[in-house]
Amino acid sequence: MTARDLALIPWQVRYTQRSHWRNRRTATMSLVFPLMFLAIFGSLNSGATIDTRAGLSYIDFYVPGIIAYAITLVCFNSTALGFAALRERGILKRVRTTPLPWGVYVAGAVGSTLLVMATSTLLLLAAGILLFGAHVQVHTLPGLVATIALGSTCLTLLGIGAAKLVPNPEGGMGVLMVITLPVMFISNVFYPLDGAPSWLQDVARAFPLRPLADGLQACFDPRTTGAGFVGHDLLTLALWTVAGAAIMLRYMRSLNRRT
Repeated sequence: MTARDLALIPWQVRYTQRSHWRNRRTATMSLVFPLMFLAIFGSLNSGATIDTRAGLSYIDFYVPGIIAYAITLVCFNSTALGFAALRERGILKRVRTTPLPWGVYVAGAVGSTLLVMATSTLLLLAAGILLFGAHVQVHTLPGLVATIALGSTCLTLLGIGAAKLVPNPEGGMGVLMVITLPVMFISNVFYPLDGAPSWLQDVARAFPLRPLADGLQACFDPRTTGAGFVGHDLLTLALWTVAGAAIMLRYMRSLNRRT
């Protein structure tokens, strides 16, 4: 990618952002759904602690878990549906006939998604702290930011590749939920699975959502020392990011072969 291409990325991020916020249904889903779940589960478990985690406050487990849920919703589900809709409306085909490089177009999508996730994360942190007394560990903020950025990039690339699994965008959410919902329930997102069978733990760790949730929750755990970088979780996310890039490139090439 040339210097001229790199200079185009901020412009593409800006255009993608404008398109995202003009779609009220997508914008509402990306912000309101995670906040709604946080409000419901936070209220139901107010003051509760987790014995298997040395009395960790449930809200300090759940806020990072719901951030992981928001990343899945915004970066994977919404991206897959969005690219499937662009494909069916012929927009991706028209983009390929313009001088805009594919790398710039994809970088714009990833950059825009990171901005949406930054907004969603700040709202969730504000709600968790102000409404339910969640505790953010200041010394682990570097690890928190790095895990969110890597996890968002990873799931966005996987989401672009997953657009291939959505033949009809109108019914695509059902297809994607079949993929993501079971993984959410075994990935420490909504409740801790510390006592689950070891085989189930191993299956969960093979997917990117479990290391994402675990890495974020470590940043809220007062027992965590250092800057909050959980090496094995970040490594798993990095490997999935490489795999997501490969899947995305293969999908984009298959679109090129159709035209």
